[in-house]
Amino acid sequence: MYRFLLTPRWWGINVFVLLAIPFCVFMGSWQLSRFEARVEDHRSAGEQAAENEREAARPLAELLPVDKATVGRQATARGRYGDQLLVPDRELDGKQGYYVLTLLRTDDGKALPVVRGWLPGDADPAEAPAAPRGEVTVTGALQASEVPGENGVSARGGLPSGQTAAISAASLVNLVSYDVYDAWVTLTKADSGMKPVPVAAANDTGLDLKAFQNLGYTGEWFVFAGFVVFMWFRLLRREVEFARDAELGLVPEDHEEEQPQERANA
Repeated sequence: MYRFLLTPRWWGINVFVLLAIPFCVFMGSWQLSRFEARVEDHRSAGEQAAENEREAARPLAELLPVDKATVGRQATARGRYGDQLLVPDRELDGKQGYYVLTLLRTDDGKALPVVRGWLPGDADPAEAPAAPRGEVTVTGALQASEVPGENGVSARGGLPSGQTAAISAASLVNLVSYDVYDAWVTLTKADSGMKPVPVAAANDTGLDLKAFQNLGYTGEWFVFAGFVVFMWFRLLRREVEFARDAELGLVPEDHEEEQPQERANA
């Protein structure tokens, strides 16, 4: 009754199943490992944030370039405040507002973007406090340049003069006439009654949409593996039923060979 398993058609089906199941299991396991790695990164980022709060501030030059190990660490820099920009559409404590971003001109000629604080409402230059004059030393959490369209950062253009959607060297270099560090800091203590902007976790270290996509893909691959097994057993059962009917004479002999193919095509 099971001699049909040795036919070329069933050899092809069996080989496909034997290759498809391990592949689906491997891909599902890989996606699960990616999710577990993101969970571990999230846990490590939380521990790193707590450690950063206890550590003493270090000179900016010692922490550059910004990476997962240095993001969030306390950095110090000295210089004079220059151009001031507003960063609209930023939420804090469930309220819409904007960041007050001032560029600190350092002795090496480059400027460090400094988020001096957050204010509620629409971005208004008249409401934003002016930066302190003269030589200042700032201390704040080091942050990586933002990417428009990711992690809640707006990607819209056409902003009024004196505003920027993203805090990044690529965006700011088009708004000022001097070089800008590929990093920024958010002050530990905000200036002039503004609220301090909390530290953002490094990219790809949180339980974000990408992490849950990995978890979803894990389920999909294992479902695919189960579906392959289900379809193989379903085809096998239909072939056995057809062979049994043929032995009982319920299927015309001249249709014994073509009927399975017709069923498969259906």
